[in-house]
Amino acid sequence: MSELPVALLLAGQGFQHAGMAVELYEREPAFTAAADEFLTALGPEGKAVRDDWLARVDGAPADRGTRAQPLLFMIGYGIGRVLADRGVRPAVMIGHSVGELAAATLAGVFDLPAAARIIAARCAALDDAPPGGMLAVAGAPERVLDRLRSRGVGQDVVVGAHNGPLQTVLAGPEPGLSRAERALRDEGMVARRVRALEPWHSPAMARAARGFGAAIAAETLRPPGIPIVSTRTARVVTAEEGVRPEFWAGQMAAPVLFWPALETLLDGGRYLVADGGPAGGLATLARRHPSVREGRSTVVTLLAPVGRDAGTAWTQGLARLGAHP
Repeated sequence: MSELPVALLLAGQGFQHAGMAVELYEREPAFTAAADEFLTALGPEGKAVRDDWLARVDGAPADRGTRAQPLLFMIGYGIGRVLADRGVRPAVMIGHSVGELAAATLAGVFDLPAAARIIAARCAALDDAPPGGMLAVAGAPERVLDRLRSRGVGQDVVVGAHNGPLQTVLAGPEPGLSRAERALRDEGMVARRVRALEPWHSPAMARAARGFGAAIAAETLRPPGIPIVSTRTARVVTAEEGVRPEFWAGQMAAPVLFWPALETLLDGGRYLVADGGPAGGLATLARRHPSVREGRSTVVTLLAPVGRDAGTAWTQGLARLGAHP
């Protein structure tokens, strides 16, 4: 085992790519079993999700929440299960968007059949989501919003995620998001679309979140058995919050406070931070934290970036975690 406690990061919408973790499904029996268990519990839609995933379907079909969300959950949950089977128990977890639901399942808030019903309900709730998306902007949240408001555009566009000191993700419905994109580029700011076709983590998702909450309320919830630093509140989920359906459902319409959550974690201790998300996207963000830059904490990537050798990244990552063979 690592000399440092392990903090497991689990990714959400926007970090997906075609064929993510397919090599792991093909070579890691514990991951295969966990993925199959979840996809079977998902019901008939699980087969379609699996087929598209293994066929490495890309583009808009892969970026819709109805495809990306189940797969991102499955990957986070599956990696957590593999680590547990190999003797690695995280001391704490942080989940980005739907990754927080994977963390909650690994922490025992939901059992897997309930989690499958919850993820299916999250997808069904998207029928109440307007067309929209998300936009990554190089800049601090306050500066980005000030630029928008000074130009009188994007009144329905909000900060959907705070990923780093100078990494902001805007979210909102169309056509407001496109107007905001043009305005920021006219201001000379770097902006690019995130792989999302819904206005996640904005007030435009409030109706969908209410429907999602009704589905979670039908399940049995338990306090987390492993600490979770929530990206909704940037603090550890309390026992009382863990059993409140609205806490988990309201996340759909609330900003993802990933960087503040990471600060809560790394400002309070030294960790071996393991990125269980696709392409090492969360690891890239975590490496910018002073605790990592100054060598107090260390970051490990488990899934290789696109085009890199997946087997080597996985094997080396497990070795650095001190996982059992």
